Amino acid sequence: MAESKAPEDPYTLSFEATVESGGREVVLSETYFYPEGGGQPADRGTVGGVRVEDVQGTDGGVVHHLAEPLDAEGQTVDCHVDGTFRTYCMRAHTASHVLYGAGRRLFDDLGYGGFGITDEKVRVDLTTEDDVDDEALVELERLTNRAVWESRDVSWETVPREEALSREEVAFNTKTEEGVSGYDSVRIVTVEDWDVAACGGTHVRNTREIGPVTVLERSNPGEGRTRVEFAVGPEGIERRAADRRATMAAARTLGTSVGGLPEAVERLQADREELEATVSDLQDELVAAEVERLREETVERDGHTWLVGSLDGLDANELADQVRSLSGEAADVVALVSPDGTLAVGTTGEVDAGDVVDDVTAEFGGGGGGSPTVAQGGGIGADAGAVVRFLRGE
Repeated sequence: MAESKAPEDPYTLSFEATVESGGREVVLSETYFYPEGGGQPADRGTVGGVRVEDVQGTDGGVVHHLAEPLDAEGQTVDCHVDGTFRTYCMRAHTASHVLYGAGRRLFDDLGYGGFGITDEKVRVDLTTEDDVDDEALVELERLTNRAVWESRDVSWETVPREEALSREEVAFNTKTEEGVSGYDSVRIVTVEDWDVAACGGTHVRNTREIGPVTVLERSNPGEGRTRVEFAVGPEGIERRAADRRATMAAARTLGTSVGGLPEAVERLQADREELEATVSDLQDELVAAEVERLREETVERDGHTWLVGSLDGLDANELADQVRSLSGEAADVVALVSPDGTLAVGTTGEVDAGDVVDDVTAEFGGGGGGSPTVAQGGGIGADAGAVVRFLRGE
């Protein structure tokens, strides 16, 4: 059975072939359809006028899965590969090699951890201990597009397996390298003076055919691994246009140029930090004033002085800090509740703080716990005023 000729001759899109096995799973005497594999999706097109839904490589040859049965066994049929999708895959696959070559110039101990093409974008998984930060992404995109602009030739050849493994410059997908032991030869794709990699996909003959490459996102699918997603063709062009519109709109809003955005953002950050500091100081003053008011409204319960009140603008930890500082100094028992249903209780130890929280949650719902001197509760199903009145014994 014939293997696909697509990797060796990716520009052939129309051909004739004899149907060796018919039905919905067709095997041809020869084929230029690329079967799914190595991160590249299967080609699309028609065989004998019937739409090809999938192409898979098997031990018995390349199987073309059709949308409906083709009753043409032994006959010669016309076959057409979808040129738009094939060209997209060629550009995308070659772009991944160019991007990896750019990565080799930026990162130490770079490894190739995976690859995949979808209709919208391409992913390349890089293994490196280096930090792939925003600046590295920008440089990765710049170097990639520079290599595209330089119109570097792309070639491919098949070499003995041992030779491929012995060449230090050859990049292997970690899965590919583990899987070459069963083969006598390895296909090597070379981007002139830029990158060399073991690969069985379809590629363009020159980097200028790739067009602009736009880096979209990065993520970390595992320790020591960075996933870079990029786009070629219309998706990449639209993303660049959208980013350009966004940066120009931001510049107009800030009354500056695109080049002046970094400085304008720094000024905004400084202004924000100053405002946050001012707000924090005012909040502290408000809390201090409210605490002073509560000091004057303590109540006596069972021979102990209770300071009970509601404080807004504090989280659970800040409430706990307040009761720690006030218990014993302002009252024997300090109970503060926030509008969101958080309760903090601090005592000198003569009254169990945990028991106070239990009393409140038994009355209003919620839960909590802590030590005999400091305890907290949350999820209380009542407004702060009702909880304060309950604790004050009103």
